[in-house]
Amino acid sequence: MTRAKRRARRRIRRRICIAGAAVIILAGAGFAVARVLEDSPPQDAAAVAPTTTSTTAVSATSSTTAPTTTTTTTIPSSTVRLHLVRTVTGEISPKSVAASGTGLVFAQNMMYRHTVTVYDRDGNLVQTIPDSVDLAGFGVPDHPGVVRGAPVEAAFMPDGRYAYVSNYSMYGAGFGPEGTDECSPASGYSNSFVYRIDVAKLAIDQVTEVGAVPKFVAVSPDGRYVLVANWCSYDLSVIDTATGAQVKRLPIGRYPRGIAIDPTSRTAYVAVMGSLDVAVIDLATLTQSRWIRGVGNSPRHVVMDPAGAFLYVTLNGEGTVGKVDLATGTVVARTSTGSQPRSMAISADGRSLYVVNYGSSTVTKLATQDMSILQQVSGVDHPIGIAYDAATHRVWVASYTGAIMIYDDA
Repeated sequence: MTRAKRRARRRIRRRICIAGAAVIILAGAGFAVARVLEDSPPQDAAAVAPTTTSTTAVSATSSTTAPTTTTTTTIPSSTVRLHLVRTVTGEISPKSVAASGTGLVFAQNMMYRHTVTVYDRDGNLVQTIPDSVDLAGFGVPDHPGVVRGAPVEAAFMPDGRYAYVSNYSMYGAGFGPEGTDECSPASGYSNSFVYRIDVAKLAIDQVTEVGAVPKFVAVSPDGRYVLVANWCSYDLSVIDTATGAQVKRLPIGRYPRGIAIDPTSRTAYVAVMGSLDVAVIDLATLTQSRWIRGVGNSPRHVVMDPAGAFLYVTLNGEGTVGKVDLATGTVVARTSTGSQPRSMAISADGRSLYVVNYGSSTVTKLATQDMSILQQVSGVDHPIGIAYDAATHRVWVASYTGAIMIYDDA
C-alpha cells in the first residue's frame, strides 16, 4: 500500500470516530433532558394558578431528537365571571333544574305545567315529559285511572342512566288535598310518589311511594340509595335503587329540605328548615346519628365540597350562606348574599359556589376558600333553582316566573 493511500484511510477513520462521538453526545443530552423532566419535584398546588399539565413526545418522522411539549391549562373557576349566553322560555314554570352529567338538563315544572322539560347542553328543548301515570300499571292498585304529579326536584344516578323526580302532590282518585308549605304530619295530606325516568327513553318507568309533600331528592354517589325529604310528614324516605322500594322512613323534624351526601356514601346531611340545625344520617345503619346544631336560621339547601370536608348551607331566614367544617361541626364563615337565598350549586373544582337569592332576584357567586363575593348578577326574576354542568362550565338558573337562564363560567 502506498503512503498516500495510508494517509487517506487514516482520515476516513478519524471522521467516523468524530461522527460516532457526536451521536453519543446527542443521545446523552436527550437522556439528560428526559431525566430532568422525570425527576423534577412537583410544584405546590396551592401556589400555582392556573393548574397545568404537560406531555412530552418525540416525532417518529422528525430528523431531530428535540422533544415537543403540549400544555393543557385548567383555569380556576374563581378567576372567571358569569356571562349570560341564553334565556330559555316556553311552556315552563321551573321550580328546579338538574344536570345529568351526560348532556341533558331536566327542569321540573310543578303543578303549574305538570311536566318535566328536557334540554340539551345548549338549551334546545329535547322532550317534554308529562307527569301523568297509571299507578295500577306499576302495581299500585289504590288509585285507579290516570293520575298526575307535580315535579319539584330531580337527581340523577351517578352514571346518568336514571333520574329520580319528586312530586309535591299527586292528583287523582284517592289522593287528598294539594300540599302546602305550612303543614304537619297531622294535616292529613296524602303520601306522594317519586318517579324514576329512564334517561335513554325519556319516559317514566318506575314509581315509589314516599311521604307527604316530598321536596328535595338526592342519590348517593355509590348509586345505592335515593334520599327524599318529605316536607309535611317531617321525615326522610330511603329508596333502595336495586328494588325501587322504600326501605326506611326516618323522622327528622319540622320541614326537612336540602340533602347532601359525602363522597364515600357513608353520611348524609339534611337541612331542617323549621330549625337552626342540620341532621346527620348514617347510611350504613340508616339512622340519624347526630345533629350539627346552631347552623343558622331556616337552613334550606346544602351542598358539599368535592373532598367532603366542608358543607355549605343557605340560611333562608337570615339571608346568608354558612360554611361548616365537618371535622368540628362548626360554622367557620358566613356571608350575606341577598334576600331569601334558596338553592346552590358548586363548581367542579370546588372553588366557587353559586347561590340564587329569591327575594333579591339575584345570583351570587362566592369563593369557597374565604366566602368572599366574586360576582353578583342582577335582573333574574325570582330565581329558585340552579344547576352546574361540569363538562361545559355552564350554570343554569330556573326562574319561577317562567324562564331558564344559561350562563357561561369559563
